[in-house]
Amino acid sequence: MTPTRIAVAGAGYIGVAHMAVAQKSARCTLSAIVDPAPAAQAVAAQAGVPLYRSLDELLERDRPDGVILATPNQLHVEHAMACMQADLPMLLEKPIAPTVEEGERLLKLADESGAKILIGHHRAHSPIMARAKEVIDQGRLGPLVAVMGSAVFFKPDHYFVDAPWRREIGAGPILLNMIHEVHNLRMLCGDIVAVQAFASHATRGFPVEDTVAINLRFASGALGSFMLSDTAACPRSWEQTSQENKAYPSYPDEDCYVIAGTHGSLSVPTMRLKTYARAEDRSWWKPFNVSVAEMQRDDPLKHQLEHFGAVIRGEAQPLVTARDGLQNLRITEAIVEAAKTGQVVSVPNH
Repeated sequence: MTPTRIAVAGAGYIGVAHMAVAQKSARCTLSAIVDPAPAAQAVAAQAGVPLYRSLDELLERDRPDGVILATPNQLHVEHAMACMQADLPMLLEKPIAPTVEEGERLLKLADESGAKILIGHHRAHSPIMARAKEVIDQGRLGPLVAVMGSAVFFKPDHYFVDAPWRREIGAGPILLNMIHEVHNLRMLCGDIVAVQAFASHATRGFPVEDTVAINLRFASGALGSFMLSDTAACPRSWEQTSQENKAYPSYPDEDCYVIAGTHGSLSVPTMRLKTYARAEDRSWWKPFNVSVAEMQRDDPLKHQLEHFGAVIRGEAQPLVTARDGLQNLRITEAIVEAAKTGQVVSVPNH
């Protein structure tokens, strides 16, 4: 079988990660790199593939079967539109666009053109997430009541010295980190219809927040609470618990989500289950049946690439659609607004 040829636009951190996965794939192959930066020459040379300075040059000289757009956020819409005009399937890294308004324009064009777009929420391809969703969908927890989540970690000082824009409005953990969590929560618990939030910058003193307490209302009626901080010396984050990204130290006794229903609860990613054996035995005076749901750990970027290849070949529909990407951005922007105004912010779903 001829490998599916995939080009990567953007030779930064996430682009290089995509390249490494593509080079190890049995069904896909890295065909080219697109990046005008001088540093990209060394990346392309090491990968042993051609380097092009623009998507136009790529399409003129070496059209691939699909492209991964790992370019800066402000270029996502421009580059996605170029791919749509060329009828080229794309994996568009999150966020789908810098703003909801731009994302809505992109989605309209995607719907009109029938474009093949997979949004790069790679955690959606995590075997851990798939297993957690399976347990919930099986009804083992009963109707969902509550979710408690966290993404608390400590970003070192040089993170902000190396890129001073990270201190300013438009950065911060809501816009940079929370969008990952939003998709996970939607995947496990359904649509989010309203949010509240308190934000603080008391620790770092930057114009942008460093810590946020968030309340969530789901369409099902379930409620959620989420603690987000980039200045908390604590390992309760996906990176430090899932063991999927080996760049981070991990702690197998920690969880970052607990999902509770009327019959039991599931802690993720340890997959510890506590359930009542019989409906009539449900009581805080009665013991739970304690178990661990079997699951496997594997690199979600690898699974995402293989899924993208299947989307390109017409074998699958995108697991994370452009509509999903836009909704994740809507919810993230709603959290920003809620933190700014102190109001409950409803989230449209259209």
